Amino acid sequence: MRSEGRRAGRLPWWDGRVGLLLLDVAVAAAAIVFDLGGIRRVPVPEPLYVAAACVAGLALLARRRFPFTVLIVVSVCLLAGTTLVPSMVALYSVAARRGQSLATGVSAVVVALNGLFLQFSGSFDAVSLVGAFSVLVVAPVLGGLWMYQRLALLEALRDRAEEAERNRTLLADQAVLAERRRIAREMHDVVAHHVTAITLQAGALTLKPPDERTAKIGENIRSSSAIALNELRGILGVLRDGSSEDSRLSGVGIPVAIRKLVGESAAPVNLSLPDPWPDVPGDIGRAVYRIVQESLTNAQKHAPQTTIDAAVTATGSTLTVTVTNGLATHHSGVPGSGYGLVGMRERVELAGGQFRAGQRDGRFEVFAGFPLGQAGDPS
Repeated sequence: MRSEGRRAGRLPWWDGRVGLLLLDVAVAAAAIVFDLGGIRRVPVPEPLYVAAACVAGLALLARRRFPFTVLIVVSVCLLAGTTLVPSMVALYSVAARRGQSLATGVSAVVVALNGLFLQFSGSFDAVSLVGAFSVLVVAPVLGGLWMYQRLALLEALRDRAEEAERNRTLLADQAVLAERRRIAREMHDVVAHHVTAITLQAGALTLKPPDERTAKIGENIRSSSAIALNELRGILGVLRDGSSEDSRLSGVGIPVAIRKLVGESAAPVNLSLPDPWPDVPGDIGRAVYRIVQESLTNAQKHAPQTTIDAAVTATGSTLTVTVTNGLATHHSGVPGSGYGLVGMRERVELAGGQFRAGQRDGRFEVFAGFPLGQAGDPS
């Protein structure tokens, strides 16, 4: 689209199409050659006739932008004995550009008068008059009107196609919005209900605990459930209103949120964060947080009680996230969705980064790298 716009800017009279320019050059050259090779009707000096023929031919190069002006110029050149070929081309151009308008009617009358008083100054019969009128006036006008209607039809079809595309996009957006709201309702009615019940039951357990260890476990369950409800509230906002994620998951709020995640982890975590925290775009910051969050969750589900190493490093224009844990000796028994790694990969790729996950050196590693200098660049 940009290249087409540049071409149109260079050749505005020809809609940026070199083929139309070459066609007009060929028409102008043919008109000049035809005039110079014909028989002169008016006894004028040779230089004047050649100049008039060249002016009439070269004027045709402007017929797409100024068709009526070109017709006047080539009509004046008739006084020097040029032929009616440039006038016919100019008449066709007026009809093709203006359609059924006053300019087309006036142009047809001008060409008819030129043919009547200049080309047929001698005696002629009615048959010759009708034939000449058909060739000089009717044929160019009909050809131009046909081209005008063709262009109008193509423009109408193009507008209809664009309108249909806009309608399809609108319907698709409406369908997506309806589906997102349906999912939000299901999550609110089912997931939020159960998480709220867990929060309330854990809170009740902390009120009269049988021992200190039970009280601590109940408080951890209540705290995690409350966090889950806050996360769920943010997701419901995204699904219903298309709002962005929690503001704490952007900018300098990321290291605070990551440290909180590590503090709530049931497994030991060795955390390393850059100091100071680099200035990162919001989508990359949220991706970093979600990768650490999902990696910690997966490690605790699939390899409980193993030590987790989480490191975020910033070197030059690159931000990397690496989370590793030991391989599982036994499973926690907590069911998984099977979409954790897929979701992390999609989130990283949407932020413009690279992602990989798998066993390495006897440990399971999740790695993501983000090019800070290119992320979010609109160019």
